[in-house]
Amino acid sequence: MPELPEVETIVRRLRDGSDNQLPVPGQVIKSVDVQWDRIIAAPHPTLFKLMLVDKTIADVRRRGKFLHFPLNEGHLIGHLRMSGDMRMEPCLNADHSPIPVEAHDRVIINLVSGWRLVFSNIRKFGRMWVVEDAEQIFGSLGPEPLSERFTSEILYEMLQSHSRQIKPLLMDQHFIAGLGNIYTDESLFRAKIHPLRQSDSLTKQEAATLHAAIQTTLQEGIRRFGASVDWVYRGGEFQNHFNVYQREGVPCPNCGTPIQKITVGQRGTHFCPTCQKRTP
Repeated sequence: MPELPEVETIVRRLRDGSDNQLPVPGQVIKSVDVQWDRIIAAPHPTLFKLMLVDKTIADVRRRGKFLHFPLNEGHLIGHLRMSGDMRMEPCLNADHSPIPVEAHDRVIINLVSGWRLVFSNIRKFGRMWVVEDAEQIFGSLGPEPLSERFTSEILYEMLQSHSRQIKPLLMDQHFIAGLGNIYTDESLFRAKIHPLRQSDSLTKQEAATLHAAIQTTLQEGIRRFGASVDWVYRGGEFQNHFNVYQREGVPCPNCGTPIQKITVGQRGTHFCPTCQKRTP
């Protein structure tokens, strides 16, 4: 599943108009084609299409793992889930012949400019919403881990208020928004914290170390355009710099101990048993 760095990479590409694409902000929606109705979480697909016609896309943002398109009236929101992507492309070739949509393109937002914003999703798990208030979707999400307001002190207080295994707690989007399996494993390794540690057992110093590890790992992921593993994603290279994720049996880059894989919260979890001791 795309996590914060992958979604942030897509947002920047759409917002800034990189890769020879027009920037999305300022585009006016002409029409909407929905190829798979179940992608639309709310409202009904017919109303979804009507509510978007003639709207101007004011910006492209990210909240956790969500794509957020504020409109001149309302908000368009998307979640890529397991295998989603969004791209901006022209509707016509240079010879004015139409460019066909691809097999896995589920929602096509045609723009007055002659371009289109396409939501593709191979496994059909992605979802889109049009809502009046974005907090209808975002209200229950935890803090943004790269926000200035998310301090090590706040993280420590959050950890102390729960008594859960640290790995599934960090992946809980109500706790922190944006972390998934990859970046949680990598952050815990940087912080030298075992994935089965109880959250309220961490000291203030360990919480500060974990806070720095989370931010450093996410920033490196963004700098490397995310990771191209486990899903359809274009251009990421962070997978070439993993320390533990999907490296079972490979020597730890710090101590040489083989990386182990266990299951935590029904998710494959990679760690170094020497650097990340369960009992501190």
